Amino acid sequence: MSRTVVEARIQDRTARARLRPRNKPYWRTLSEGAHLGYRRGARKGTWVARYFSVERGAYVTSAIAEADDIRDADGRDILSYKQAFDAALRWIKIATRGAAATSDPDMTVGDAVRAYIATRDARRSSQAGRALHSDAYYTLTRFVLEDGRLPVLTLAALAEGDLRGWQLRMARKKPSSIQRVVNDLKAALNLAFEHHRTVLPTDLPVTIKYGLKVDAPEVLLTVARDNQILTDDHVRRVVAAAIAIDEDFGRLVVLLAATGARFSQIARMTVGDVQAEQSRLMVPQSFKGRKRQMHYIRVQVGADTLAALAPVVDGRLASASLLEHWRHRQIGPMEWERVDRGPWTSSASMLRTWKRAVDAAGLPAATIPYGLRHSSIVRGLRAGLPIRLVAALHDTSVAMIERHYSRWITEGLDELVARAVVPIVAAAA
Repeated sequence: MSRTVVEARIQDRTARARLRPRNKPYWRTLSEGAHLGYRRGARKGTWVARYFSVERGAYVTSAIAEADDIRDADGRDILSYKQAFDAALRWIKIATRGAAATSDPDMTVGDAVRAYIATRDARRSSQAGRALHSDAYYTLTRFVLEDGRLPVLTLAALAEGDLRGWQLRMARKKPSSIQRVVNDLKAALNLAFEHHRTVLPTDLPVTIKYGLKVDAPEVLLTVARDNQILTDDHVRRVVAAAIAIDEDFGRLVVLLAATGARFSQIARMTVGDVQAEQSRLMVPQSFKGRKRQMHYIRVQVGADTLAALAPVVDGRLASASLLEHWRHRQIGPMEWERVDRGPWTSSASMLRTWKRAVDAAGLPAATIPYGLRHSSIVRGLRAGLPIRLVAALHDTSVAMIERHYSRWITEGLDELVARAVVPIVAAAA
């Protein structure tokens, strides 16, 4: 274990405000080998926790929540020192439980989900170089941990009916992607079984597999909604509105529309990913699925897209983030000020401006940014591109394309077949 930690006073806002901003957290000891940390950023602070892993011979660190430096604590996303203290102890208890020599036969679904969230948060923070919550944190907290029944059930007593009932309750909340929520829960439960398999029923993986199937009942099937398939004219209108509102935001919408990529992929692009001479962009793969090695997707774009990116490409280092925007700090109830420029980190930061662009473009208020991805996929299918190529360009699978866009595949195939029709009956004399 490392040498004794130099403790800092992080118990109250006044003391934390005097600390110098830095990436390295200020630590307070919770117990031997366990600490609560406070990372002082330029805009706000973040609570982090860590414990010393004997198996790894190093500390395991994870972000806990935002500190109540600017906004008051809400007990969930924003925590006071006391709340962060308790949350850190809970996370360490759950995280170390999975690595303990003895498994826990009384582990609940809630325990499994919280341990999985801690793992995903740690991975996300490691990728970004700073404390961040993962997508799993938001989806599993809302649709699993806030469910009134599932989290308290023990894994040993879990039945397929419990998981089926949860799916029905979850579907009523209308998540943007039912399959993604189900996949996250499945991963959390399978990871818990891997760590505690010696004391859990041997058929638990079978229960998880069939209890979390999304192909029945039919009400759970998700398809691309018709109102999210935008025409080319609608796409041009919302892009123009976005550029008129803010050029930084406009360039983000341009890339989302031109590539059909996810926000997380666009946010990770660098200046070097723009290959103007070849009229293409190198879009990094998403972190979805099990990828042994990260690759880039070559996407052809038009001269208009390259022209929109030219101001942020010319004269900048190839390793610099391609898209940046102004970051703000709240200084009053309804008052904000600019702090600095930095890369886009969360899709939530674009939603308010997106709603303004949708309104200015005259599109339905329910139009979401992900509609640009839906529209790009359908555009490729209607153009007669092979399904495998459309899937590759959008970093997804053929099965997902066939499941969610089968209607447009059928229409495209009908058009191709119609082109092959030739007159076979001779004209009357």
